[in-house]
Amino acid sequence: MSEITDLFIIGGGINGCGIARDAAGRGLSVRLAEMGDLAQATSSKSTKLFHGGLRYLEYLEIRLVREALKEREVLLRAMPHISRPMRFVLPLDPQMTFESDTPVSRMLGLMMPWNRGHRPNFLIRAGLFLYDNLGGRKILPGTASLSLKGTPEGAPLQDRLQKAYEYSDCWVDDARLVALNARDAAQRGAAIMVGALVSEAAREGGSWRVTLEDGRVFRARALVNAGGPWVGQVIRDVAHLPGTETVRLVRGSHIVVPKLFDHGKAYFFQGADGRIIFAIPYQEDFTLIGTTDRDHHGDPLAAECTPEEQDYLCAFASRYFARPVTRDQVVWTYSGVRPLYDDGAKSATAATRDYVLSLDTAGAPCLNVFGGKITTYRRLAEHALEKLAPHFDRAGPAWTAGVPLPGGDFPVDGVEALVARLRAEFPFLDRPWATRLVRAYGTDAGRMLGGAKVAADLGRDFGATLTEAETRWLMDHEFAHHAEDVVWRRSKLGLRLDAARIGALEEWMTQQRAAA
Repeated sequence: MSEITDLFIIGGGINGCGIARDAAGRGLSVRLAEMGDLAQATSSKSTKLFHGGLRYLEYLEIRLVREALKEREVLLRAMPHISRPMRFVLPLDPQMTFESDTPVSRMLGLMMPWNRGHRPNFLIRAGLFLYDNLGGRKILPGTASLSLKGTPEGAPLQDRLQKAYEYSDCWVDDARLVALNARDAAQRGAAIMVGALVSEAAREGGSWRVTLEDGRVFRARALVNAGGPWVGQVIRDVAHLPGTETVRLVRGSHIVVPKLFDHGKAYFFQGADGRIIFAIPYQEDFTLIGTTDRDHHGDPLAAECTPEEQDYLCAFASRYFARPVTRDQVVWTYSGVRPLYDDGAKSATAATRDYVLSLDTAGAPCLNVFGGKITTYRRLAEHALEKLAPHFDRAGPAWTAGVPLPGGDFPVDGVEALVARLRAEFPFLDRPWATRLVRAYGTDAGRMLGGAKVAADLGRDFGATLTEAETRWLMDHEFAHHAEDVVWRRSKLGLRLDAARIGALEEWMTQQRAAA
């Protein structure tokens, strides 16, 4: 049995890795166990946004929206390589009526003459006004009215759509966010273990005795259950704790199709069922469309975008785009299971997106993490440490606000300058290749390329500009073990690589692990 650590964290998603980073930076000893790969489940399958949650205003989740809006710019400054500002176009559809059952629509249904659930334009503008002013924007521009007639934003849309609002949020590479939090935690002393399934955790002699499936045993002064969709299973079957809180598993599915428009803005579409979807520029050549909200039953890792959900998303988008979106255009789908706190809401869409931290102190402390949004992960980690700090004599103060993630030590508007500098230092890089590396690694891109003078110095080329040197970096610094980790989480190069190339990458990585 190893020496006792302060915190043992179960779960390598964004909440677990965010808490590990925060705790390690406060001087606590930390060990994190992830049963598969970092961000293998929910945290790599989001809509890829840092956003306040405009539609959550209809559910009066004001605290959550305010916190998320404030966090957008804090996070943007800390990771300008893997996140960026994005403008969202919200077309106003004169033919649309809504069947919505939210707290706001119910209030308006009682007070106003229109049908319950109809979302009038003034209500949208009022929501956008709150969205602009709740979070204290300094970087992101505010809402503007937009004419769609004869404009790039209107070109891909149906002719009946003549006006829109345009507002700001941020795009983020969700899986890289998790990997960089884990890397930063490790640089600050945390032990990050992937492929490490926790089979049992038990209180013993004033601490936790944690046993892995492979037989390794660790001791910790406190346990953090950041199991995401498995949080309830960890409580019941691993730690054997009583508890009244429950988790509601909600599946959010997405489709990816070839690029539907040529500008860099995203669309926010409203549906007749009261839901919304986004259509977002993705990986240069594609458009990401999502998401659905369906209660999920069964193994979260088995979640998939069903044919029914694909049809739903295609039909939803086709109500707005001039050219219909069809199933035969879909090049990739993914589905993530959100572990929402079960607040008894009637529908998956209405279930709260806020997080709940439940601290069990009937012995050595155990913190169970329910829910949460990717945008509020840093604040969630701070709140987790606030709850745990009284149990440690030496926990330092909050510190993560304003501290960049690895590779993020450059200005928010500094990507183009960094790309130019990288190409000057490594002339064999063309612009798309250099841009991809900067968007993934920031100021670490040059370190990853090392002393290469020509492309051949980077070793084997696996396709789509993925080289042996980059793969080694991901294995050595970002905990990647398998080809899937590299091409679907540390990058999205799986969209450009065929099965044979991915198989060759897996074979090479297996050889490297065996030789290590």
